[in-house]
Amino acid sequence: MARVDDFKQAKALAASELAQEKLDDISRRSGIPMVDPQTLRLPFLGKVYLIGYPGFDFKDAADPAAQVPLQEQVLILHYLQKCRPQLKGQWIAYREIPGAGFYFSAFVKRAVDPLKKVFGQNVEGLRKAAAKLGATPMETGNAAFRFELLPYAPIQMVVWEGDEEFPAEANILFDASVGDYLSPEDAAWLASLPVYRLMALSR
Repeated sequence: MARVDDFKQAKALAASELAQEKLDDISRRSGIPMVDPQTLRLPFLGKVYLIGYPGFDFKDAADPAAQVPLQEQVLILHYLQKCRPQLKGQWIAYREIPGAGFYFSAFVKRAVDPLKKVFGQNVEGLRKAAAKLGATPMETGNAAFRFELLPYAPIQMVVWEGDEEFPAEANILFDASVGDYLSPEDAAWLASLPVYRLMALSR
């Protein structure tokens, strides 16, 4: 089955299950506010998505005719299904997410390596791009930021700049609660999506 068909099937299943709940319960649990009795409003990577109920159709508030990427829709719907306001306040590596070992190489290739390659010699570019996304600076590495793509699913990106002696390094960390509401594959998407947005903003 083609990848796009996998995403379509995952979206349909998640939307069907979410439609069995009340929207105000979903809003309260996820931290994503309602703008009316049938719509959630989610700022996401510099855009604003309107999510309709009960079909869970997605629209870009600034450009209703634009297509919202399927992988983003599926990630958000999976978050809506299981998220609870239960941040543990402890950062963990991707490997520490239950079941993440199988996806680790894909996570590194999809998220960590591009972050390191693009910003390992350009931390100032990372700072400027991260500021455009409203990320919060953190005191670690040569540059580090906390991103709130979803209300209860923060991630931390850290870059150590390379020099003549040591190569650049990068890492992406998650709140320890992430495995309670996202699969390892979804967590990898959560980490990779802002990396590519930062790359675009730094050009």
